[in-house]
Amino acid sequence: MTSAGTPQVVVIVDDDIFGLALLKTLVASVGNVEVLTYSDPREALDWCRSHEIDVLITDYEMPEVSGVELVTTLRAEARTRDVPMMMITAVEHREIRYRALECGANDYLNKPLDAPEVRARVRNMLAVAQGQKAQLRRAEVLAHEVRVATASIIEREREIVLRLSRAAEFRDLETGSHITRIAHSTVSIARALGCPVEEQEQLFLASPMHDVGKIGIPDQILLKPGRFDDSEFAIMQQHTVIGHRILAGSDSPLLQLAADIALTHHERFDGAGYPHHRAGEDIPLAGRIVAIADVFDALLSRRPYKKAWTVEEALDLIRMGGGRQFDPTCVDAFLAVVPEILETRERFEEGDASEAELSPLRQLATQGEKGRDRERPQEREQERERQGAAS
Repeated sequence: MTSAGTPQVVVIVDDDIFGLALLKTLVASVGNVEVLTYSDPREALDWCRSHEIDVLITDYEMPEVSGVELVTTLRAEARTRDVPMMMITAVEHREIRYRALECGANDYLNKPLDAPEVRARVRNMLAVAQGQKAQLRRAEVLAHEVRVATASIIEREREIVLRLSRAAEFRDLETGSHITRIAHSTVSIARALGCPVEEQEQLFLASPMHDVGKIGIPDQILLKPGRFDDSEFAIMQQHTVIGHRILAGSDSPLLQLAADIALTHHERFDGAGYPHHRAGEDIPLAGRIVAIADVFDALLSRRPYKKAWTVEEALDLIRMGGGRQFDPTCVDAFLAVVPEILETRERFEEGDASEAELSPLRQLATQGEKGRDRERPQEREQERERQGAAS
């Protein structure tokens, strides 16, 4: 076919040794080809199943395995499904030609062979094989480019997630360790629930954005010492709606998931939560999972203005909240991975975030309230959650 490059491989199968030798000579005269000959179709089949070939030429009538059977078998193999194949027979009969073409042969020749016709037909089939390989290479290049572009998009999405999460963190008095622990704990619960790995990965990236809506809460409420009155708590509850508005409307599945979490992580399984009093499985699974991870981590966290709950105290509240505040199935999954979640807490302890990374507002609020007996917004929210679970 060509005078340079890697030779194209042509496999010829014929139980007639003289016919096989003639075909080999004619095909070899085409040009840059490697010709392999088999008088036993079974040996040819075994070889083709484990090697790359460009063209197959087979006799129609052979003992043990006919040309039709050989072509039919190779067409069913993934490796040889698209290989150009030619059938040759000494019988010139229309029905035989139809049968050869129907079984998957691309071309058909009658004996006695005409040398110029054989060369021309073989050249055509080699050109088809060469075109198929070129198309496959182009498809592989395009697939690689798509993978690279997709990876770039995913990386940008992850960067958006990180920056949004940190923006919310800088508006509140929470530590960066909290959102890191929430991400890992959420994955642990999801794994215990049997969620697919892809879903676990999405939850890991989306869950840190659960409180992104606090960006929109006024400072006098978000940073207020002491308890909220009813009107202030109503405003504070809107961080779920604000977070959803920030994240919703994107074509990104990751941001769509984050929007659901932001909106629903304060809903309760019994319908007594906020902002929309959704209940049971009407609450997205991601929201039900994050609700447990968020409350448990907050209970165990020590702050200048409160002592950390003991593990047993926190576990008792989660157990008691099953079927009321929390999805009981999620509670069971959580309890199954408590050692893993506690290990996560040890890995990402309080204060892991550098003070230099904290916003001036956060540093000022921390310094201004130092030594005062106060509650931060999330603790006030969790106190209401605890009261509801115990009622």
